[in-house]
Amino acid sequence: MANAIVTVQGGTGSLPTLLGSGPVRIPTGGKIRPGIMVLTKKAAALDQAKAIYQQGVADGQSFEQIERALREAMPQLQAPLVPRNVPWFTVRAGDFPNPEVARQILSTYGEDRGKGHRLYRFPVVFPADQWQSVMPHELAAWGAHEKRFWSQYSVDSTVRHCMQHAPVPMDPTGRRSIRLFGGRKTVLREDNGGICNPESCPEYQARQCNLTGRFLFFIPGIRTINALELPTTSFYAMSNAIQRFQAIGHMRGGRISGFLGGGRETFYLTKVLKEVPFIDEAGRAVRVPQWIIELEAPIDVTALLRDDEEADTAIMQARAAGQVLEGASVGHSMDAGHAELAAGTETVTELPLRPGHPTLEQLLRRAGAMGLEPGRFQRYADWRWGRGWKINPHGRGRAWDELERYANDPVGYSDKIDQALGSIAGEV
Repeated sequence: MANAIVTVQGGTGSLPTLLGSGPVRIPTGGKIRPGIMVLTKKAAALDQAKAIYQQGVADGQSFEQIERALREAMPQLQAPLVPRNVPWFTVRAGDFPNPEVARQILSTYGEDRGKGHRLYRFPVVFPADQWQSVMPHELAAWGAHEKRFWSQYSVDSTVRHCMQHAPVPMDPTGRRSIRLFGGRKTVLREDNGGICNPESCPEYQARQCNLTGRFLFFIPGIRTINALELPTTSFYAMSNAIQRFQAIGHMRGGRISGFLGGGRETFYLTKVLKEVPFIDEAGRAVRVPQWIIELEAPIDVTALLRDDEEADTAIMQARAAGQVLEGASVGHSMDAGHAELAAGTETVTELPLRPGHPTLEQLLRRAGAMGLEPGRFQRYADWRWGRGWKINPHGRGRAWDELERYANDPVGYSDKIDQALGSIAGEV
């Protein structure tokens, strides 16, 4: 299996070069499967097909390799394998450039729950902070050998386009194709105006175009320079994962990459059995049990908030220590009135205010310096950012930013707070 490059549509672009400034790409070097592939009823009735399938499974081949062998031996079988949902993930040597990686994953995190040594749950560390980068997804319609159509958002993320490969241009004689630099070009699909609308798309309605996505991650203890991937077509798995990403990112100042705390906590990927609703051919809402990929974050959430505050404290202490090392004396920082204090009186240098993610004490001190009564400012902040803003570093950062904006207009800011509190009182 050759190393793959996953292109993240809408990701942050790189600096312009000869090869362009395309979206972020994360190289991948191995694939963990969400389930298994089994023989169709037609194929299972053939002894030759069963022998090829069983030998491929025993040899650790990927399901693509097994299917290719079946088609070569029995051309009459167009689609000899079908997916089957199971409670475990499939790790096969044929899905990795280095088969040893597959063995490492199973030996380190596999377990036997009565169905053999399988991978049911494993820790993951994500390599980027944008969830769109670590869980790229799209609507795509595939032909026999390549992707025919796929979705892609406009630069401003307001329109979902339907894309396709541009026709290969020919030379003036019409006998030879023009040599392309940088690969095949892409264009908007002409017959639908370049707009991706699943409800009116013939490919989507015929189940030829489907939602596809993948998780991109590293596994602690597994030595590989490229990320691993876990493909999925489950809308519910991806939607639930987005909620987890956003929740953890909100508490970590937008970060979801790396370890989640000082104890090297991580996300986990596992599978849970859920009742999944869908609309049948008759338009009725029905529910069926499915094993769905679940992204877990088994951590002490309050520790995430404490970690950030401890970092703030460490930075403030480091700044104070730096002042001492640089020879900054108390007398140098005092005004004329404070310089007349009697000798021997203990003096404490006030630590500098911390921009970005300040402590609550720093915020209230800053508000007081602008002539705002602390209790009044807190009531306004509760209304503006929600009651959890005090314990959330991101929320405190937003409050600090607002104080910064009104630093030269404290009277105007006081009027703004009066109006807000007045409207609250009017609603009660």
